Amino acid sequence: MSKHLFTACLGTETHTWAPLPTDIPAFEATYLVRDGEHPEAVNMFGVPLQIWKRRAEAKGWRVSEGLCAFATPSGLTNKATHEALRDEILDKLGAAMPVDGVMLSLHGAMVAHGYDDCEEDLVLGIRSIVGPNVPITCELDLHCHLSRAFVENVTAFVIYKEYPHIDFADRAEEVWALMEGVLENRINPQISIHDCRMIGLYHTTREPMQGFVQRMRDLEGTGTVLSVSLGHGFPWANIPHVGTRTVVITDDNRKAGDELAKQLGNELWELRDEITPPFIELDDAIDRALKVDSGPVVFADIADNPGGGGAGDSTFIAHALLARGVENCAVGGIWDPAAVAICQSAGIGATLDLRLGGKAGPWSGPPLDMKATVRAVYDNLMIQGLGNSKRRLGDTVMITANGIEYVVHTNRSQNVHPSTFTEAGIDFMAKKVLVVKSMQHFYSNYAAISDHVYYVSTPGVVDHEITRLPLERAARPAWPMDDDPWSTDANRAW
Repeated sequence: MSKHLFTACLGTETHTWAPLPTDIPAFEATYLVRDGEHPEAVNMFGVPLQIWKRRAEAKGWRVSEGLCAFATPSGLTNKATHEALRDEILDKLGAAMPVDGVMLSLHGAMVAHGYDDCEEDLVLGIRSIVGPNVPITCELDLHCHLSRAFVENVTAFVIYKEYPHIDFADRAEEVWALMEGVLENRINPQISIHDCRMIGLYHTTREPMQGFVQRMRDLEGTGTVLSVSLGHGFPWANIPHVGTRTVVITDDNRKAGDELAKQLGNELWELRDEITPPFIELDDAIDRALKVDSGPVVFADIADNPGGGGAGDSTFIAHALLARGVENCAVGGIWDPAAVAICQSAGIGATLDLRLGGKAGPWSGPPLDMKATVRAVYDNLMIQGLGNSKRRLGDTVMITANGIEYVVHTNRSQNVHPSTFTEAGIDFMAKKVLVVKSMQHFYSNYAAISDHVYYVSTPGVVDHEITRLPLERAARPAWPMDDDPWSTDANRAW
């Protein structure tokens, strides 16, 4: 029997004390598509909608696609923006009714003024329209928050397993399999969640997290286990339910799911000290780079990661390289629309006095005052994103000054691929040091071209030291703020 599905996407990753607010133009600058009219360069959050449409059409099922909107991570989404985008999705759903199922591509860490959990708010709105029996399935980023109301009102969800998020297409296929199984009356998903009482950041590119991820995969398909996920959480969100959760979805076996989710959570707890990422102080990183005979050496500017809410205009690393006299470097990139406009007006080949970066606030550092030469100018530059997705840097210039080449752009975006350099006209393999503004998504692509990759500790909005974060609303006790979060259940409501 033919089915009718409704699909939509709404998301961003909200750093609740980042300086730049998230509004409609922020979504428009990143990815905002209506009625399924996706461009050739598809954002990773749009990919699941396309996969689900192809799968449905192959079965002769009909799909109504609503809004697909994603914004580069930043500060709080303003209330009017969230409500406008939410209501657009709900209005489209209402017009498409009746539907047999709803499939959502979400991030899971969107926070707005007045809304601690925008995904929860969206799902509650959808449930009020479709009623209690229509299945709702979702794909989530692993830096998601999981509120009780969200979990209680969806049928099933799957979370990315990898960080960097190279597996979003594979997880979309799993979400499809769950929806298909429900609609064909083959499975009855039951969701089990264990609160790990941990707030942290965990890279899946090294052990022991690699092994933990493989263990999750190995458990899937055994007994009644349909899916196993780990919601890492997004530590830079001052909300009650921030934190790490293990998730098990079984076929009508909640008791077994609860036991397995708790077992996995306990296993992760035992690994807590080993899975903390390795960071290095800036001066130490430069010392190491100077000892490397052949480049490039990669510095990850983690504290100014636009993918975590950083502005993308921090100058601390560039200032340190200049002070140490390190030349033949490339910084990719600096978000500075004003500098781009000035260089566009000056034109290729022009040399001019320029103030670059350091504009978003004290966490961005002092600006770079330089005599810059404009080497290249690009309109709406596209670069490679994760997987086969694309990212827009917007209008972009490549400038040089004092032995350093800079990619300067108008759209905030983290650097996840060397195409950020090559598309701007920089031979990255010839450089001594490459500076990339990213926390972890860069790693797979840059580790492939360098044996010297360093996660550099600098001041910045995306502070990696969890105990320094202003998380006064977080449910406590929680590690690492509390050494033994299992000693009491005080204030654990989430």
